[in-house]
Amino acid sequence: MESCFSSDREKDLSTQPSDCCINVYPFILPHQQVDKGAIKFVLSGANIMCPGLTSPGAKLYSAKADTVVAIMAEGKQHALCVGVMKMSTENIEKVNKGIGIENVHYLNDGLWHMKTYK
Repeated sequence: MESCFSSDREKDLSTQPSDCCINVYPFILPHQQVDKGAIKFVLSGANIMCPGLTSPGAKLYSAKADTVVAIMAEGKQHALCVGVMKMSTENIEKVNKGIGIENVHYLNDGLWHMKTYK
């Protein structure tokens, strides 16, 4: 089995599941959903902006700041990325500006293509 967890010592985050792991075990993290317009940006490594989480097509589920979440997309079955909430969902809805979720690992990034060594 491919590596299921990663950690980012630079960002001082706890160990978090990889996107491969999220697609095998979708219940492991809480989900947030972006609208269709955000997909290409998220898959390029961009952070998720608040308007992409509050627009029609997006679904924002209750979560506190610094929560690790799986980012789903409108009309898609699998997670696009793993992110960290930079604001609580209440603040995202209230402010609706700036970065709502930091993108820490996305489909086809370096971690996705990393080989397993035994």
